[in-house]
Amino acid sequence: MKAVRLYAKGDLRVEDITAPGAPAEGAVRLRVTAAGICGSDLHNYRTGAWISRSPAVAGHEFAAIVDAVGAGVAELQPGDQVVADSRFTCGSCPACRAGRPNVCQHLGFVGEVCEGGFAEAVELPARLLVRLSAPVNPLAAAFAEPLAVALHAVRRLAPGPGEPVLIAGCGPIGGLAALMLSRRHDGPVLVAERNAARRDRVVAVTGACPTDIEPAAIAGKLAGAPLLNALDATGSPTVIARLLDLVAPGGRLGLVGIGDGTVPVDPTRLVEREITLFGCHAFQEELTEAAALLPELQADLTALIDEVIDLDGVPAAYERLLAGQSAGLKTIIRIDRTPREAS
Repeated sequence: MKAVRLYAKGDLRVEDITAPGAPAEGAVRLRVTAAGICGSDLHNYRTGAWISRSPAVAGHEFAAIVDAVGAGVAELQPGDQVVADSRFTCGSCPACRAGRPNVCQHLGFVGEVCEGGFAEAVELPARLLVRLSAPVNPLAAAFAEPLAVALHAVRRLAPGPGEPVLIAGCGPIGGLAALMLSRRHDGPVLVAERNAARRDRVVAVTGACPTDIEPAAIAGKLAGAPLLNALDATGSPTVIARLLDLVAPGGRLGLVGIGDGTVPVDPTRLVEREITLFGCHAFQEELTEAAALLPELQADLTALIDEVIDLDGVPAAYERLLAGQSAGLKTIIRIDRTPREAS
């Protein structure tokens, strides 16, 4: 079967490999229908930061159809449409026992510690799959995992009734956070993004208000109301430092973007202004919620797609996305072929 495998930093290959055989006990063989390229996929390709095995089939955001089930799997059957949980957790560390598997002490991800979804087929433990209760366009279903991340970030931010929210970065997580806030929050939602085409796409779909990350621009958009909630989806130390200055006393800044470098923080300034600074990593139980939302959100989600490609187009898409050349949120890999053995 065809698959996209990461060998090392900067070394991504489209290859023919052997398709999965009969699934093991507790596992499921899947026919992948669509997969999304994540910012962390790009980060891993660019830096090699999370390469734990080589080569490995990349990809942790994907939708699939159950092809076969192993012994002991009763909750799924062939033909079920499912989405994949990206997290490989130990289930026994203090974080897992406390219901916080997203900060598991031994956390790994599909596509890194095991084969991922950039392939015609993959085998995964049944526990990592969420069955969809109604048919969903596979292109929209591939958004389930990043939608869960956005839901978790919005839940962590927890803006009060009517309070303004500023989202920096209209990539997949920032844009999806804006989408969820537009449906669940009654206060103004502002978005800042240097890619004008991507910003305009998010604004058109969500109704968010575009802005620059400047005090005068923010004050003008909010008519002087305090900015009490901000979410950084860029990972840029420069942007984060500016957001810390923009958030009003008593405000909150959540970090969900993955980037490089360090942020200079004056702890006295945080104390005197009583600013809450916190991280948002992956998701807890939000994938089930995200899966349930897919039928009603699929029109908005497909409107946010940047480009639909096939597996052969993945390496070029990585380079294009790393160069910042995108007009939408998510590049989706559409995989339609029946898995075949390697020749």
